[in-house]
Amino acid sequence: MNEAVAVQRGGRRGRGGASSATIRKVDYHNLRSPFTPQRVFSDDRVAAIHNTALRVLEDLGIRILLPEARAIFAAADALVDEETQMVRIGRDLVTDALAAAPRSIHCHAGVPDRDVTLELGVMTFIGGSGAPNVTDRERGRRAGTLQDFSDFVRLVQGFDALQIQGAYVEPQDVDIRFRHYAVTRAQLTLSDKLPFVFARGTPQVEDGFEMIRLARGLSRDAFRSSVHCYTVINTNSPRQLDIPMAQGIIDFARAGQVSIITPFCLAGAMAPITVAGALTLQHAEALAGITLAQLARRGAPVVYGSFSSNVDMKSGAPAFGTPEHVKATLGAGQLARYLGLPWRSGGGSAANVSDAQAAHESQFALWGSVLAGATVCIHAAGWLEGGLSVSFEKLVTDLEALQTIAELCRETPGDDNAIGFDAIAEVQPGGHFFAAAHTMSRYRDAFYEPLVADWQNFGNWTQSGSRTATERATDIWKRRLAEFTPPASAAMSTETLDAFIARRTAEGGAPPVS
Repeated sequence: MNEAVAVQRGGRRGRGGASSATIRKVDYHNLRSPFTPQRVFSDDRVAAIHNTALRVLEDLGIRILLPEARAIFAAADALVDEETQMVRIGRDLVTDALAAAPRSIHCHAGVPDRDVTLELGVMTFIGGSGAPNVTDRERGRRAGTLQDFSDFVRLVQGFDALQIQGAYVEPQDVDIRFRHYAVTRAQLTLSDKLPFVFARGTPQVEDGFEMIRLARGLSRDAFRSSVHCYTVINTNSPRQLDIPMAQGIIDFARAGQVSIITPFCLAGAMAPITVAGALTLQHAEALAGITLAQLARRGAPVVYGSFSSNVDMKSGAPAFGTPEHVKATLGAGQLARYLGLPWRSGGGSAANVSDAQAAHESQFALWGSVLAGATVCIHAAGWLEGGLSVSFEKLVTDLEALQTIAELCRETPGDDNAIGFDAIAEVQPGGHFFAAAHTMSRYRDAFYEPLVADWQNFGNWTQSGSRTATERATDIWKRRLAEFTPPASAAMSTETLDAFIARRTAEGGAPPVS
């Protein structure tokens, strides 16, 4: 009773005042959405968008720059014009490919407890990815390094609300011929979560696959028979698929690994200015990529990708967390459910620093993904400047929002004990529930314990230094890195991977394909 009453007398507490006796245990790893997916279009309009996308592929086509991909389409009776590199794909071919794509994809991580299943109704989150720059309060904005990439891997390993590793930041201090070794090694030796592999040409992809086989102790056949990694494929909107991306679809499909096939359609720039028009183009491009994957290997695991938003029509700069971004995400969810496929959405912010704009843009984008029923949300934490930088502080503050969403996925008890008639009867009118038996038996683990929020009253917060959430986030990521220990199963692979990297480096590495 004394501790509970002390909370009342001392004012609100944040993490700094939390009891060391807190015993609350949570599991944010396997999340299933409790929300009914929301709609932005009627069913007939969803069907109209799908049919128009099929018409785009049939009548207009898509330019595919990789000769092997065009040959695969030609062998399946698509109409291929080698001179213009345009491929027109009949709707029967697309429909057959959609029928072959798996509706549920079980992904094997380093240990079974980290496995994830990608299917409608499941929610997984990935940190901000693909940025050339990184930023934090102490060192400022700078070009990404391998140390930065590795630090993000370490941080993400410690937070279950980010269930999968990501591309985070480009380590520009590592030669591009050897960079894929460094980023794959970091993921495999510092984490036991599902890793990301860049699709930058077959030699680099095969190196990544071999490193995963070595780290996981898998034969070539065992690797190909189940999913152990993923990549993200971006089309070049409007209506173009470049050489590395087309090759990536083929390579990952043939190896039985996941491709998240994602057009990046900014309404008013690379797509029609309307939400429906942008989604129609996005849908057509995604269908083309999915079809290529199924032609390369029937039953290949693919995730339908959506990352449509709008631009600032005054400057042309991309915008995120806007009403149009949210509506496009809701519409993409409807299209994914129309197909029955697991799907990916995109979070993030166009703000330049981790401030109020960054927070509200990211949270609107996050809520759009949650309410749309996204299977995977990439750029869910840390993403700034429309993808030009990833912030250590924002990764932490965004995790507060992700953990809140994860809490909403937990069952809320409604049994007789939870309803609490006896507790209501115990407390007299005008009294308080701090010392009630119902409270005393539950108070240690009844509520979510904040990661970065400070619940002190103004006086205590002032006496503690009047520090903002962003300032507190600096302490959190620094402490997490200082205390980090890699999982034993991951660290065991270091020697084997280093021997492989040394041999491949001596052979000259693998330049990316352009």
